Amino acid sequence: MRVIGIDPGTGSFDFFGMDGERIIVDTTIPVPEVAENPNVLLEAVRSVFPLDMIVGPSGYGLPLTQIKDITERDLTMMVPDDKSIPLYDGIRMFVRQMKEDNLPVYFTPGVIHLSTVPTHRKANKMDMGTADKVCCIALAIRDQAEHYDIGYNETSFILAEIGYAFNAVIGIEGGKIVDGFGGTSGGPGFITLGSMDSELAVRLGTFPGMVLFTGGAKDASGKDDLTPDELVREHHKYPESWNMMLESIAKGIAAITVSVEKPREILLSGRLSTIPEMTEALVAKLSRYGTIRKVRRQAKIAKEAAEGAYIIGEGLSGGKYKGIIDSLELRGAKGTMFDHILLKGIELERPV
Repeated sequence: MRVIGIDPGTGSFDFFGMDGERIIVDTTIPVPEVAENPNVLLEAVRSVFPLDMIVGPSGYGLPLTQIKDITERDLTMMVPDDKSIPLYDGIRMFVRQMKEDNLPVYFTPGVIHLSTVPTHRKANKMDMGTADKVCCIALAIRDQAEHYDIGYNETSFILAEIGYAFNAVIGIEGGKIVDGFGGTSGGPGFITLGSMDSELAVRLGTFPGMVLFTGGAKDASGKDDLTPDELVREHHKYPESWNMMLESIAKGIAAITVSVEKPREILLSGRLSTIPEMTEALVAKLSRYGTIRKVRRQAKIAKEAAEGAYIIGEGLSGGKYKGIIDSLELRGAKGTMFDHILLKGIELERPV
């Protein structure tokens, strides 16, 4: 089977795929290049035709859905129609192009859609981990199962996904996702503020989605062109930013231990986890919670989420990773991001 996975990140679109045991694509396309020429994404997919399955850029996620069945409402559920965020426009255009070309694309769920997460943990949540974070979990399950020679349904860990923009912390017990903090419901990341104080939200009133891409460690530094590598390697110059990052990850992991009391280990993935000094700092900070280890991957270029998307696609096709799909209960995903909002006195569209 020829299967590829796509990860639409804040800094880049990543593609990873295999034909049996042979890698057929392992690449990344920077977002500025996509903005200049949106067709470059479709060209990347066409370059590895023919394909049996593509796990597409699913944004906030949907219950498993083929692209031929996706509606405009579904598209907006996955990727908001927010003109203040150029990345969203790029993803929406890409999805429409793939649908027009009748490509074999599946869209996959976020954490909020999974029945393995108890309902009480979903109360007033929308982002408990986007679809790409679920893809990261698929990769991490494969990694831990192979590392300890155990079954997929025996895996137990907490994953800290440390991205260029957002951080997420997700708990897995018995090979199932049981809890999670997404990029907009957890602590601050390098670019983003994470969850927002309700008092601040009230005082802001209506605001564009682009606000969510501000207020993180970069803004705390006061240096507009600060890079993640610079922050990590010169963190003594930016103590507020550095402590903001480390503590937000540690607090997320500490909170998830309420749901996963004895994780076998703490796993790290994401753009910032590739910086050795960052991993060293996290090992020192998090060692009280258990063994800390980076998720292993086959990809040399593409990020973990792209390879995880490939694993999900291969499993959905009935391949060797079918057991990961069964363990995660992805086929049982259902509902929408709106289903667990309990607030009164607000107008919130609840798609049928």
